[in-house]
Amino acid sequence: MPETHFDDWVASRYQRLWPELFDPAVVDPAVDFLIDLAGAGPALELGIGTGRIAVPLARRGIAVHGIELSPAMLAQLQAQPDANAISVTAGDFASVTVGSTFRLAYLLRNTITNLTTQDEQVDCFHNAAAHLAPGGRFVIENYIPELQRLPPGDTVRVFTRTATHLAFEEYDVAAQIATSHHYWMIDGQLKTLSSNHRYLWPAELDLMARQAGMTLRERYSDWHHTPFTSDSRQHISVWEK
Repeated sequence: MPETHFDDWVASRYQRLWPELFDPAVVDPAVDFLIDLAGAGPALELGIGTGRIAVPLARRGIAVHGIELSPAMLAQLQAQPDANAISVTAGDFASVTVGSTFRLAYLLRNTITNLTTQDEQVDCFHNAAAHLAPGGRFVIENYIPELQRLPPGDTVRVFTRTATHLAFEEYDVAAQIATSHHYWMIDGQLKTLSSNHRYLWPAELDLMARQAGMTLRERYSDWHHTPFTSDSRQHISVWEK
């Protein structure tokens, strides 16, 4: 089971720490995209967190079930208005089963990399496929590793630099692990957080999907269906069971 870094401190400040994720310009296109795939539903979110996407989906009539490892994140979800419409299962989304089938399963915001071994990531695809009805879709939103943008010999890339938040990623190429380091200045105090992530490319995800009985149907650079190219910094991938 992967370690969770989302403790009470992070969970209670999640929107404050990553406000850009809650911008309607970010949330609304993702919700629209997922609704198009879900049809009448239901949908399963792996790593549901505080419900940033699940709550808007439920408000638009999609029955959503979530899996979440962090008790602190689940507590934040359950404290939200309309959260009673969302059912949840506590546990590791690579292995926990919920006893239902779904039209759509989705895993957003680079969360596949929270599984820090290849075996866990493969298990996640098998678990998603096991929860999908025939013809169901599995969606992952993930970043493209920035190795090609590093100067020769460098292993560190800064990806956030604001007045209150500095974050950088440190690559261990041999282990295929990126360690994310965050430094926040919150209420006059410095808070730090580091976490390990197993980065991977779309081609490796496609192989995992194939092993789980799924086929790639679509891949875009963003939720607006922008074509995926060699210059894309992230991808939205859709596989079909």
